[in-house]
Amino acid sequence: MTLFFEQLYGMAQYYPVVLKGIGVTLALSFIGIFAGTVLGFVLGVGRASPRKWLSFAIGAYTDLFRGTPVLVQVFVVFFVLPEAGIELDSFTAGVIALSNIAACFISEIVAAGIRAVPTGQLEAAASSGLSRFQQLRLVVMPQATRMIVPSLVGQYVLLVKDSSVVSAIGLLDLTRSGWVIVQSVPNGLLVFTAVGVGYFLICYPLLYLSRRLEKA
Repeated sequence: MTLFFEQLYGMAQYYPVVLKGIGVTLALSFIGIFAGTVLGFVLGVGRASPRKWLSFAIGAYTDLFRGTPVLVQVFVVFFVLPEAGIELDSFTAGVIALSNIAACFISEIVAAGIRAVPTGQLEAAASSGLSRFQQLRLVVMPQATRMIVPSLVGQYVLLVKDSSVVSAIGLLDLTRSGWVIVQSVPNGLLVFTAVGVGYFLICYPLLYLSRRLEKA
């Protein structure tokens, strides 16, 4: 028991590292959620487009990234792009990879929501003289958004958890802070249980929001 409290005290000495790790995780997640949502909506509209070539092209793109591990995508951005002359720091590489994978998943959610809007409403909007863009903005997207919000929030939770892969390229996020601490406090169970609790505390508000939205 004495050893346990000594290790707990040792962990407490690393609170600046943990706070920095939490800050990096929150920053990555927030930027990834924002950028991924904006790009995901754009891709989702194209994915649901009646133009089959556009829908196919976007579907092929999103399937490529949805079907490959996030860690591999982070490595490609961080290690391969510099070979093409595009130098990126680890934070920027993480943001690009996470935003892209979020956009790919969100685009499919958005496309499914758009397709779920009854065609009768589109026909009524068209007969009212609304242009295609006006139909999308005034009729389709308001209804689709209400249907897809719970799924979107669930995707945001997954993005927060996926952000842990950036520790593999040396970025001091919450997971990486655990690896730093465990070098001095050799109790992996204790350290990474604390890391897991940290991720849970970040994700729980989103999980709670998702459940509330599903019941609404």
